[in-house]
Amino acid sequence: MNMKINLAGVELNNPVMTASGTFGSGEEYSEFVNLNHLGAVVTKGVSNVPWTGNPTPRIAETYGGMMNAIGLQNPGMEVFIKRDIPFLKKYDTKIIVNVCGKTTKDYCEVVERLASEPVDMLEINISCPNVKEGGIAFGQNASSVEAITKEIKKYAKQPVIMKLSPNVTDITETAKAAEAGGADVLSLINTLTGMKIDINRRSFALANKTGGLSGPAIKPIAVRMVYQVANAVKLPIIGMGGIATYEDAVEFILAGASGVSVGTANFANPFATQEVVDGIADYMRRNKIEDIQELIGAVK
Repeated sequence: MNMKINLAGVELNNPVMTASGTFGSGEEYSEFVNLNHLGAVVTKGVSNVPWTGNPTPRIAETYGGMMNAIGLQNPGMEVFIKRDIPFLKKYDTKIIVNVCGKTTKDYCEVVERLASEPVDMLEINISCPNVKEGGIAFGQNASSVEAITKEIKKYAKQPVIMKLSPNVTDITETAKAAEAGGADVLSLINTLTGMKIDINRRSFALANKTGGLSGPAIKPIAVRMVYQVANAVKLPIIGMGGIATYEDAVEFILAGASGVSVGTANFANPFATQEVVDGIADYMRRNKIEDIQELIGAVK
């Protein structure tokens, strides 16, 4: 039985990976999950310099999920390179580095710095607010998506995954723009912008007022968007958004995703990724599926 998938020439042992920001860089979860069993570890966002993130409170529970406004707090690329890459290299899993920035130059600095490092792929988080454009996310405008993808590709030595924002009218437009800019893979979806108000304090639950909604509540939207994008572009897709079980993962694969990322579920169940890998294998055995390729995009 073959569970291997190929993303732009990078072969993963299976289609299951972690979603950026929910697994750190793997070290804190390594006592629960054997990282050798994951197709890839996708790191928390890495920026060119340390980011302190947003003021607290910056996490709120919601029905069927959670909202976060962490603000991509991270120690910066030099600490990441010195501390996290050597840890991940101990395992037989692929390393996908999530890259964030406030300007195109910020992104390119990280991508250029990582060009000589032993990481397998780069996932570009274009849901970051573009400070030059008054805070609108890079990923909310098709021409910005194409421009930043083109620029990043000039510096990248590893295949580039563009992570699409769902906070758009038509996600196929930004997907096509990323493809036109030279993206190798797409990942979707990032969080949906939401808000929660504490009626007793009569104030916002998050200091930032709004936050990114993730978890099971967004899954049907994510599956629909993966299906739309799979039928609009020729690039491989990593699907995510509310995956907690193998059934959720298989749904994304049938919709057209080659790989899947488990995110918010890790907070409630640190074994989630491993359970999804095992569950997909059992599903394939039960249904006499020899190769995972038979499932990718099988529902038309």
